[in-house]
Amino acid sequence: MQQEDGNPHRSCDALSLWYYPIDYNWLKVGAVTKLGRRRVYIALGGNLPHPRFGPPMATLEAALGELERRGGRLERLSPWYSSAPVPASDQPWFVNAVAEISTDLLADTLLAQMHAVEEAFGRVRSVTNAARRIDLDLLDFRGQIAAGGPGRATLPHPRLAGRAFVLRPLADLAPHWRHPVSGAAIGALVAALPPDQLIKKLQET
Repeated sequence: MQQEDGNPHRSCDALSLWYYPIDYNWLKVGAVTKLGRRRVYIALGGNLPHPRFGPPMATLEAALGELERRGGRLERLSPWYSSAPVPASDQPWFVNAVAEISTDLLADTLLAQMHAVEEAFGRVRSVTNAARRIDLDLLDFRGQIAAGGPGRATLPHPRLAGRAFVLRPLADLAPHWRHPVSGAAIGALVAALPPDQLIKKLQET
């Protein structure tokens, strides 16, 4: 998720699951194979313009269209938000949203398709927390829990519980959502966010 480059400021990873830590050690690393009917949520973000699609919001909307072509159908989209870089830096603010999608793909395959969309839209993975045109993250795949590994999805996303730019749009989209591991309600997670994560809603969708 946000942010990706060698910034001298302290990393936000220290916040990751500060409130609700996840111990993945007992989970077997391997492919996610179980399908279910529960919802799939992905996070979208970016803070650089795209040479073809323009500003981040338009780029991310185009990326959703490309993901649909690759097997991830958009069902609902949260309001768009603007958020300060985490950790703090002089980068442009990010544009963020959360999408609910439906898919016949398994979690690992969906993640691979999301990475393919990022690559198609010019995502360059350089240093941690670098500015970028596009960032897609698999937050929750039908409530499944998986340890991840090379090419495997870590479920739920290990850093979602401490990040305003994920929790705020997710709360708009799914106000009754609970963390698959801790069981914490989305409202409690939002209330526990540190006050220094600056974020504002851009528009209703």
